[in-house]
Amino acid sequence: MDWAIDTPLFGVTISIITYFLARFISQRLRMPILNPLLLAIAAIIFILKTFNIDLETYNLGGNIITFFLAPATIALAVPLYKQWDVFKNNYLIIISGVLVGVLTGVFSTIIMGKLFNFDKLLITSLIPKNTTTPIAIEIANMLGTNASLAVTFVILSGTLGYVIGEYVLKTFNINNNIAKGIALGTASHVMGTTKAMELGDIEGAMSSIAITLAGIITIILVPFVLKLI
Repeated sequence: MDWAIDTPLFGVTISIITYFLARFISQRLRMPILNPLLLAIAAIIFILKTFNIDLETYNLGGNIITFFLAPATIALAVPLYKQWDVFKNNYLIIISGVLVGVLTGVFSTIIMGKLFNFDKLLITSLIPKNTTTPIAIEIANMLGTNASLAVTFVILSGTLGYVIGEYVLKTFNINNNIAKGIALGTASHVMGTTKAMELGDIEGAMSSIAITLAGIITIILVPFVLKLI
């Protein structure tokens, strides 16, 4: 049995199978909390723990999937291209909205971390939570913090945005398509963009550009964050 586990095929196979099963469950039950990514992660953790398989063994194949995260993020430029005129006519509003969102996310994290006396490792791991995974890993390395912990917070913030993002927008009576896309993309990166695409083409396109801008702005802020921490 070890010969089948100690190969890259094992990590790739269980990742694909668990994700498609999770997506099937999510589509059948139609509950926002049952996000396919969250269900797949929980299933993989259960499998690894139950059969006592170490993370390094899983990552022989898991790292192959991770490699495709960056190209997948770049592919989000496609919906933006389709809505280029909308972006061109509203670029100042879009850039300003993303900038305010990133500043609020980063500095509120630092302030709350200091207020509640969080460990420096925890604060720095929380900083990139609103960026997509490949960018979060790079920011974590720049901050000298734990990349795995940073990715965990990225997944949590994305899941939270996917689950409650639409309800928050409705609660505050935010009906503008551009505003909804910017909010979801800036706060919840790719998973927020998934929800934005469900809402409409304009929302999806604006959320896609928000991901890129949020990542760039967060990287620029890193030197200032280090001084504050």
